[in-house]
Amino acid sequence: MSKKNVTLSLTQQTVEKLKALAVGRATSVSDLMAERVEILLRQDETAYERAQRQAMTLLDQGFPMGGVIRAKRDELHKR
Repeated sequence: MSKKNVTLSLTQQTVEKLKALAVGRATSVSDLMAERVEILLRQDETAYERAQRQAMTLLDQGFPMGGVIRAKRDELHKR
């Protein structure tokens, strides 16, 4: 998969801390940032999928609208 460069603006203090963190983990700032972005995206995708499953479960259960059905479907749709 091809990669694309992205420009990111950070404070000087943040850049210095980020460089130190990358050195401590024996990686580059770029790889460290890419890894964190991918983690964030996976978490977001997981949250979306969970919300979608919950919504589909609610739709399958239906929503109580009150009232009583007194007629059968065939009676309502006589031709």
